[in-house]
Amino acid sequence: MSRKYFGTDGVRGKVGKSPITPEFAMHLGFAAGTALVKHSTMAKGEHPAVLIGKDTRVSGYMLEAALEAGFSAAGVDVMLVGPLPTPGVAYLTRALRLQIGVVISASHNPYDDNGVKFFSAQGSKLPDEVESEIETLLDHPIRCKDSRGLGKARRIDDAVGRYVEFCKSTFPQSLDLRGLKIVVDCAHGAAYHVAPHVFHELGAEVISIGVSPDGYNINDKVGATHTELLSRTVRAQNADLGIALDGDGDRLIMVDARGRRYDGDQLLYVIARGQSGLAGVAGTLMTNLALELALKKMGMAFDRAKVGDRYVLELMQQRGWTLGGENSGHIICLEKHSTGDGIVSALQVLAAIRSNKSTLAGMCRGLRLFPQILVNVPAPKGFNWQSRPRLVKAVRDAETALGDTGRVLLRASGTEPLFRVMVEGRDPVRVSTLAKQLARAVSRNT
Repeated sequence: MSRKYFGTDGVRGKVGKSPITPEFAMHLGFAAGTALVKHSTMAKGEHPAVLIGKDTRVSGYMLEAALEAGFSAAGVDVMLVGPLPTPGVAYLTRALRLQIGVVISASHNPYDDNGVKFFSAQGSKLPDEVESEIETLLDHPIRCKDSRGLGKARRIDDAVGRYVEFCKSTFPQSLDLRGLKIVVDCAHGAAYHVAPHVFHELGAEVISIGVSPDGYNINDKVGATHTELLSRTVRAQNADLGIALDGDGDRLIMVDARGRRYDGDQLLYVIARGQSGLAGVAGTLMTNLALELALKKMGMAFDRAKVGDRYVLELMQQRGWTLGGENSGHIICLEKHSTGDGIVSALQVLAAIRSNKSTLAGMCRGLRLFPQILVNVPAPKGFNWQSRPRLVKAVRDAETALGDTGRVLLRASGTEPLFRVMVEGRDPVRVSTLAKQLARAVSRNT
């Protein structure tokens, strides 16, 4: 599929620069709405409907209004929920039997980025072929319906309460969180008025940080990508553990009572240990080799998808598996939800801890991650490292140096103008040296 606008997680970029402008957002809403009307099975005279949610970025107001106008012009009704985690939008799209869910968010990126991503009626990411159809329609002009054919818009006032109850329903009825002291970091993002209530209502003593969004502070030294404050707060409050979400609430990182950080690979391992009868677990090309070996030792199959939670989900569906995720903290528990959900994933980790009468550190015994270095190098869109002979040789030399005890992965980011260089192996010194060498080689050859 030719991707002019869509990356691995929708359309994303700097606000005010193409494609994150009000003009484009309106056109995107119209194109998506046109595709929706074309494939709609609604009765004559009825309009298909979409749900639009957003995170806490100041630009969300602008993009929300533009998308609403585009969908309405295409003859699609719009339901607005305001700030709500991405998985909350996916859940409500399913629960309300709507045709599409739309999230305005740039996830873990800074506040001056933003983006738009779509969910199907089943609450999963749109297939590539549907995104391709929307991209094709973006090349066509907007042709507004007449007044009788326009879509209407309304707000759903109880969206947060519905989603809180859904999250709680994914935790075992036989367990509770009484006696646990938990620090919850919501990254000043979409989960700020959701996550603390979920854990508190299940019995935990909750200390909340990152719950004062002002439109500009989302992900700013808080959340899943900046866990230093969480670690300090857990130690200072003598808490049992800490939970960090990202700006749109679909990513999870945790810290233990000593403030040590646990990434998505480690949390996947904990959840897998807490579930019996798992046939296999899906990861990505970035998943730590140690997790693959540990799962296989437990008798579970493991396979890798391309980077991106949509591809993890596709692999899970192909294999008939119910658990998968990325080391960045996107974890999909298909028995609980149709997409990755930071709150739901945290509850599955806590369920494993409680049912085993253990701790986060205790549940991770048996998994010792290999050193893995990831270096981001600025690179133009479409950069193909395999067309650079010197870079190809540098990669081959690094792989030879690592032998069977490590891996090298080069790939373009699907969400930022960056090229990612990853080196993994048993020897941390060798891994660090090779990662720096390859990053310099990429820089010289872009």
